[in-house]
Amino acid sequence: MSRSPARPLWQGRTLALVGIVLFAFSLRSAVASLSPLFDHIGEDFAVPPAVIGLIGTAPPVCFAVFGLVTPALERRFGLERLAVAAMAVVTLGLIARAVAPNSALLLAGTALIFAAVGSGNILLPPLVKRYFPDRIGLLTTVFSTTMAVATFVPPLIAVPVADASDWHFSLGLWAVFAVVAMIPWIGLAARRKAALGDDDIEAAAPGVLRRMWRLPLAWALMVGFAVSSTVAYTSFAWLPTILVDVAGVTPALAGVLLSLFAFMGLPASLAVPLLVTRLNATRALFAVSVVTGLTGIAGLLLAPAAAPGLWVALLGLAPLLFPMILVLLGLRARTHEGSVALSGFTQSVGYAIAAVFPFGIGLLHEATDSWSMPLVVLAAVIAAAIPAGVIAARTHTVEDDWERRHGAW
Repeated sequence: MSRSPARPLWQGRTLALVGIVLFAFSLRSAVASLSPLFDHIGEDFAVPPAVIGLIGTAPPVCFAVFGLVTPALERRFGLERLAVAAMAVVTLGLIARAVAPNSALLLAGTALIFAAVGSGNILLPPLVKRYFPDRIGLLTTVFSTTMAVATFVPPLIAVPVADASDWHFSLGLWAVFAVVAMIPWIGLAARRKAALGDDDIEAAAPGVLRRMWRLPLAWALMVGFAVSSTVAYTSFAWLPTILVDVAGVTPALAGVLLSLFAFMGLPASLAVPLLVTRLNATRALFAVSVVTGLTGIAGLLLAPAAAPGLWVALLGLAPLLFPMILVLLGLRARTHEGSVALSGFTQSVGYAIAAVFPFGIGLLHEATDSWSMPLVVLAAVIAAAIPAGVIAARTHTVEDDWERRHGAW
């Protein structure tokens, strides 16, 4: 698989680098800034548990739906203009949520945000491939680390800002970042239009997204992404309760341990993309993810009270698959349309699978009155990454896969 020769990072693409960082930050800060403020919002109007539940379920559902729609939108409007549109919709959703007079508008604004974020998730890997084909690992590290920071910073400052002003301001201030994130992509869209004229939208072969369903490599990446997302969303939904019930920790300590689980993604986002691109460590990283994830679950099943912090930290390493799959979305496609279709297929189907598990795990716990079977199911999900890792580690592209099986791309 050929790679573009490296050139200086800033040479002719400073605007793209700034745009990718701001875009990634806004995708996550828009999602992570609401939940700490439910108590403050509840002082103005009721936020029923059903609405909170829908808000919690909405991200993977919206990410799945709009992940499937995005490749078609990208073919019609182009990467840069669609990035501008995504940030514009995020801005509108953030403003609507900040001025919401009731829970219905709060939910509607949040759904609007998640719809745009679903498209933005798909756009990031192809944007990196277009502007930094020689630095895919480094730029994936940059944007995945930015996402990690943007996930834990808003919850830390949401309540202090609301206490100092009000919850409307605390929610609305993130719209400023979304507006600023539009500026580089407006400039890049105009630059691309001026350079290519009426040919600025690349023609795509019909049915490229449908081809992904017939390619083992696409399925392998999707399974890896689904495993990572399932572990993450299920843990954020149920890990504190599991720790209280089976390890006997206090609710306060369970919250701290959940933060530890989330923090484990930060070093992974820094190291994993570079390990993949520079050392071709895909197979080894899949192994680390599976072994640490299964060990963490075994600890929670067999000796939960012995070292709950260790078990949580090990389980928190399983989602290192997330930054790895993101970098592979750039490396395992050689064409622009292949990159967009692969990203859309992997993330939309992966998020759709992940959306089922937090709800299903809760039902299984209710049916068995135990956390043993839910943890065994989660272990089986992690084990599904083993065959996926064998296929994903092969250094070929989806275009190679298609041509070998079905003829010309």
